[in-house]
Amino acid sequence: MSEEITPELFTHLVELAALELTAEEAEYLRKQLNNQLKAIHELQAIPLDPQTPAASHGVSYPPAASPALREDEILRHPNPARLLRTAPEVADGYIVVPEIPHQDLK
Repeated sequence: MSEEITPELFTHLVELAALELTAEEAEYLRKQLNNQLKAIHELQAIPLDPQTPAASHGVSYPPAASPALREDEILRHPNPARLLRTAPEVADGYIVVPEIPHQDLK
């Protein structure tokens, strides 16, 4: 079976992800990814009954065994002013979060 992730494709993916890898790291990761794809293909080759549910894992979970979904409930904090006193910066009753500088990737 030929490698699905060629050195050229891997180099392209590394550039898209803006990673800095040594040649040894890149080759190691490329081989590991190809090994994982090989394992996935081997699993896909196992014949399965088409009626088998995708997530059965050998254990059935009928709807009766699952708990009912709960309704969302808003619980207000009993003392929001106390929480705001612990924040480093507050404005109009909200915690001010520092801006994260944006960086364009090339």
